[in-house]
Amino acid sequence: MDGIPPLVDQYSQGAAQRELGLGSFEQHLAEAAGAAGPAPPGTTFFDSRAGLAVRRWCPPLLGLEPHCAPVRYLARRRELGAYRSARLLLRGAGIGTFLLPPGPVDDLTSPAELARAAGGRAHEVVRPEALAARAADGAPGADAFLCAAAEAVYGAARTATAFASAAPGCDGEPPPAARVREAAGRWLRTRAPGEEPAGPVLTRHLLWTAVATGLPVQLHGADPEAFTGFLRATSGRGADLVLLPGPGPWHRRRAYRLAAAFPHVYADVGARPEEALREAPFGKLLFSTGARALAELYVVAARLFVRAMERLMGHWVADGWCRAAEAARIASLVAAGTARRVYRLDYRPAAAAAG
Repeated sequence: MDGIPPLVDQYSQGAAQRELGLGSFEQHLAEAAGAAGPAPPGTTFFDSRAGLAVRRWCPPLLGLEPHCAPVRYLARRRELGAYRSARLLLRGAGIGTFLLPPGPVDDLTSPAELARAAGGRAHEVVRPEALAARAADGAPGADAFLCAAAEAVYGAARTATAFASAAPGCDGEPPPAARVREAAGRWLRTRAPGEEPAGPVLTRHLLWTAVATGLPVQLHGADPEAFTGFLRATSGRGADLVLLPGPGPWHRRRAYRLAAAFPHVYADVGARPEEALREAPFGKLLFSTGARALAELYVVAARLFVRAMERLMGHWVADGWCRAAEAARIASLVAAGTARRVYRLDYRPAAAAAG
């Protein structure tokens, strides 16, 4: 469709920086296909929808024909080398801006490294749990830890684009200070060095702290309904909230309906926007790849999204729901426009520019 701008990928984790053999490539492909354990005897994880999509769209970016044999594709990948292969794939994905955690983490690219390889821009999304873990490593007690953690969150808000919370849910009120201090002391006594807080009291306390900064906050809890009280309580506080639901269709539908119900709430559509556009206002929805490790997954998600939008908008125009110019505007909103507004991308310096 004419008019879809370079995509804004509001959630991914970076690409692998090292060479990937058949085993490690298949492991990452298995994760993308939602599988655990080895492939059935005599098969491969290329025998999945994710595998077929990789074979359909990625070989031409590396100079091969579509649907070439997996062994030929991986041989070409090794021939080009890890960096050049990733660069060709990322630059062919059609993504102009990436939001991802600061890094590198687990041998994945940092925002600046991914931006350079993709010829795009990247912005950091910071997890308050990670900030709290670093604050705890040098804190002599609960009060010192809580003070250091708050300072770390507010300090990160000066340079980060958004926060991303791992809390599985949150109530409509912050946890009482006494409970937070008690939970912090108990956690500090038992934690291993580098361990992040995972209990409900501390994760909810950190979430409320992140919201108080005014930055957008991504909510990665699987069931968006567990945040209903929190969404209601944070209305009017100045921080936009973005729901990234679990993979189940019921989780996604709840996210879309909550995004429609609250003015400061938005929802991730991943690479498949068809259902979301029936459930929520178009300006409440944002694209993401959710990609991790394989540069191919950025390509696949972007292609799936663009093709789905083209197909859906084409049907709407043909059925008289809207004109072609209006369809292009709707597609542009979900692809990039809403993310640019919610995350204030036109007013924040990127981690790296095209290069």
